[in-house]
Amino acid sequence: MEYLSVHMDAAAVTASATGLSKQDIFATLAKKASQCYGLDADIVMNRLQDRETLGSTGFGGSVAIPHARIKELDRCVGLFIRLEQPIGFDAHDGQIVDLIFGLLSPEQGSADHLKALAEVSRFLRDESIVAKLRGAASEDALYVLLTGQQDQQAA
Repeated sequence: MEYLSVHMDAAAVTASATGLSKQDIFATLAKKASQCYGLDADIVMNRLQDRETLGSTGFGGSVAIPHARIKELDRCVGLFIRLEQPIGFDAHDGQIVDLIFGLLSPEQGSADHLKALAEVSRFLRDESIVAKLRGAASEDALYVLLTGQQDQQAA
């Protein structure tokens, strides 16, 4: 099985979020980015919203990849949310979304951003991977499925 090379902290994974709107998802991603990567939550939230105004980041198959470039980053980082109840995300296929991968990239890293976005997109188009993500029992299991790594702090 392939795993994502985008850096992710284990704490950046949320297994069963409930009652969220699209804006709540951006706020949750921003809060996690602040906690896990030391970023300003307001800046992350604004950048995610700004990107979304250009067009929905719901790319189909009930998956969304909100993404933004953040000046303070020196590498691409990821955040992941699995929703208990799917929500509308204005995806091009009209499907509601239950899996969200937030991708934050350095402001100056256009090539790295595009490579990471393509990698995440390919990864989340794999139906067997998506099925495993939907069936994972815990945040730790999701983290392993996404990265192939076990959280060293949980040991």
